[in-house]
Amino acid sequence: MSSSRRLLSDSTIAIMVLVLCFGFNMAGRGIADTYVAFLLPLESEFGWSRTAISSVYSIYMLANGLSAPFIGVLFDRFGPRVVYTVGLTIMGSAYFLAGSLQNIWQLYLCIGLAGGIGISALGMVPATTLISRWFRTRTSTAIGLAYAGFGAGSLLIVPFAQYMIDWQGWRTAYYTLGTILLAALPVILVLPWKRIHAGPADFQAEARPAGQSRMSMEPLRAAMKTRAFWSLAQAFFFTAFSTYVIMVQTIVFLVDSGFTALEAATAFGFAGMLSVFGVSSAGWLADRFGARKTVTATFVCTFLGIILLFVLSYYPLQLVLACYVLLFGISQGARGPIISTISARVFPGRAQATIYGTIYACMSLGAGLGAYASGLLYDLSGSYRLGFAASMIGVLLAVSPFWTTSAIASSRMKSQT
Repeated sequence: MSSSRRLLSDSTIAIMVLVLCFGFNMAGRGIADTYVAFLLPLESEFGWSRTAISSVYSIYMLANGLSAPFIGVLFDRFGPRVVYTVGLTIMGSAYFLAGSLQNIWQLYLCIGLAGGIGISALGMVPATTLISRWFRTRTSTAIGLAYAGFGAGSLLIVPFAQYMIDWQGWRTAYYTLGTILLAALPVILVLPWKRIHAGPADFQAEARPAGQSRMSMEPLRAAMKTRAFWSLAQAFFFTAFSTYVIMVQTIVFLVDSGFTALEAATAFGFAGMLSVFGVSSAGWLADRFGARKTVTATFVCTFLGIILLFVLSYYPLQLVLACYVLLFGISQGARGPIISTISARVFPGRAQATIYGTIYACMSLGAGLGAYASGLLYDLSGSYRLGFAASMIGVLLAVSPFWTTSAIASSRMKSQT
């Protein structure tokens, strides 16, 4: 028996896992979201088009989603120590090197490709696997708390990056973010990863032999023949599209409308903070009132938030901005836990993760397309309003499956433990 096993109880390790997953999500997503703060200074210094700069975020989202299956393989083969070390190394190095970039392709490589892969390694793929091992009876609650790290990252790190940009310039800001990630490596390496990876005693007793862990693709093929699968994929795709066609341009839009850069970054961060409450309460509300009613309510909030963006484009008032942050923030991310739970309920069994992972990839494609469209529509029209209209259409397409597909619109959702 190792010294860590003697000194640390299962409950202590479980709390450690939850804190780590929250922290990695906060760092990864928070630093990724800082891109919206760098968009304006990069455009000003290099004269790149809004489409070209927004494409970086598209590459990031695609790399983040499409690398997820490979991160899962890396986790299964080598464990969380390797996955988190790889994630911190790739992302920290990429952001540090971004401080010296001179060409747009370097931005694509560092922030888009490497950043997306690094964030995937720090995100929900390893977190979900670890949490499901250590929280056997309250899995959904624990996963919701880990998801809350996304909002906390936006709240804390985006304003910090904006402050660094205003104080020392965007290059120093990139150097600082990269250094912080790389400095965390020695701390991460000394954690009791073998114990964390093994799971508690009851999980080890139930774990299947390694030779039985390989899953057939047949369940995925069967799922892809159902209407429920494509309805969930549609909901995830257009939810992400409607969100990211706005998010990438949010800070620049607010600055162009007359707000200061720090005010814009703080508003963006508070929207992320409110998403913590939306994500945390979404599952409970769906259990109580039904998935259809809960999801529809969140999309109504999103739709009203977009209307307020139209108002801000004409009347940049603090009160209107506060109402937008409240409505858009509280609904941001709230659909993720609900779609995850529905997927688990509709497609149970040993291929559950494979099926959900494929649906998650559709979310990444929608986010990537939305990020690209945000810049393209601005360049074509010279205005943000065309992007707002596209986001409204995306909201309608995202909510429609919950009203047209009975398999994903049941009145109550069974608790997932």
